[in-house]
Amino acid sequence: MRSPLTKLFAVVFPLIALYAGVVAFNSPKKAVSELPPLKTVQQKETQKDIAPKKQVIGASLGGRNIESYTYGTGTTRLLFVGGVHGGYEWNSVLLAYQFIEYLDANPGIVPANLTVSVIPSANPDGVYAVVGKEGRFAASDVSVNKTILASGRFNKRDVDLNRNFDCKWKPEGVWQAKKVSAGAKPFSEPETVAIRDFVLANEPDAVIFWHSAANAVYASECTNGILPETLALMNAYAQASGYAPVSSFDSYEVTGDAEGWLASIGIPAITVELKTHETIEWERNFSGIKTLLRYYGKE
Repeated sequence: MRSPLTKLFAVVFPLIALYAGVVAFNSPKKAVSELPPLKTVQQKETQKDIAPKKQVIGASLGGRNIESYTYGTGTTRLLFVGGVHGGYEWNSVLLAYQFIEYLDANPGIVPANLTVSVIPSANPDGVYAVVGKEGRFAASDVSVNKTILASGRFNKRDVDLNRNFDCKWKPEGVWQAKKVSAGAKPFSEPETVAIRDFVLANEPDAVIFWHSAANAVYASECTNGILPETLALMNAYAQASGYAPVSSFDSYEVTGDAEGWLASIGIPAITVELKTHETIEWERNFSGIKTLLRYYGKE
């Protein structure tokens, strides 16, 4: 037999539960739009409101500024470099400036964990020799004189800058069938010093050099073989852009190249060779760029 207290509880408890349900039903609910969105694997945090950083990182032998443009503040760093061979490969410079202009207009493309830096014109004296301008220029400014174009490959001391880095350096380098000056010693030229110092100060996780015109993406090595990450970098860019991936350049001996020096200090680097000397091939290269941003971007 139940006690009076038990009977009372049996009557009161259902009434309390009923009242709580009515109150809850009529209480205002938080709108769905106020709830935090679910983040999918495909969504990435970006850095839309972070202003780019423009910096003078050195000066050419002729006193022209060598500049870098940096976007984002992430701990993973990518570096893109154009114009090591100056006005002879002027389209690599315009490609870099096109990328800068895109980043200026669309900073949100940079994932939150990345910092992206661009050195658009690593050999400004060589560019000036061909276009007669400093900084951004138009394709219509480029000389059509083949002798002038070829001279723009070198710096003001007639040194091939991509033979002046500290990887198997020799006083004379080779370009096609020609002997070229590689400088008095590794990093004898202010342009290569600017790149070296920027790299050592910022420690990029990968470096992409734009050149022309072999229609391929090349890996890099010095004396210890190709870094595994370099092969992954090469294949990712090549597959997205449609350029052929080539693990080793063997058309002629290359000494003192920037990519080889980077390999020697453990930094993956690739050379992207545009198909021609006349166009920037933006769509192909932008596909490669976006692939690298996804590859190195935070999942």
